[in-house]
Amino acid sequence: MALLSLFLLTSLLCHIGHCAYVNMGIVNGSVVKAHSRPYMVSVQKDGSHTCGGFLVSENFVMTAAHCWEPGVKLTVVVGAHELKKNKSALRHMEVKLYHIHPMFDSENLLNDIMLLQLKKSIKKTENINWISIPNEKNQGIKAKQVCSIAGWGKRSENGGGSDHLLEVDVTVIDTKVCEKSWGKPFHVSSLVCTKGHGGFCQGDSGGPLVCQNRAVGIVSFYDSKNCKSPNLPYVYTKISNFVPWIHCILGRKE
Repeated sequence: MALLSLFLLTSLLCHIGHCAYVNMGIVNGSVVKAHSRPYMVSVQKDGSHTCGGFLVSENFVMTAAHCWEPGVKLTVVVGAHELKKNKSALRHMEVKLYHIHPMFDSENLLNDIMLLQLKKSIKKTENINWISIPNEKNQGIKAKQVCSIAGWGKRSENGGGSDHLLEVDVTVIDTKVCEKSWGKPFHVSSLVCTKGHGGFCQGDSGGPLVCQNRAVGIVSFYDSKNCKSPNLPYVYTKISNFVPWIHCILGRKE
């Protein structure tokens, strides 16, 4: 993992003929009903929110691979709704192991998926629970399907992060259309795209794309400096493409 060519979360990523930014947030969203998304976690560095993530079991958080930096210790906050109201009351969980996909391409953000193995198991409560994910490889995600995303990131490129968890509906588009928009090395088999009124911006990489109460994608990257109205579709890592690897990692309890 240490040999991977990684970069700072706030660095500019220029690739595929376009400039894309990583480390996203929610655009045109509204405040979530408190604890209605109990799987959501805040991935933090030095006590500050840097990425989103989501619980997939009592021991693991799924997020984006580019949320990791060499030598940086991450923690996750579970069961949160408002991050800054009472920081001492937030439940921080330490990370035991960082499982970055072995084929993660930091230059083009391909295979942008990571599992954080927690030091202690989490018990389900009214405010804390995990979300289901695909259990078969390459399960399809229908175009024109209305799904949702959530996070604590920015509402616009020049705005600040949100203290409260925000959510917004997004519409899945055909991956072939997205491939034509982005060009090579976009891979239709491993990515999902959305476009329309809602989207993400700085502060929410790693959050889930949720369709029919199942996490099917991971927030990965978008186009240009204007996250409110980008010229190209928003892009997510397609979780079902990595089912064998995920099952292998989730089976580890050491």
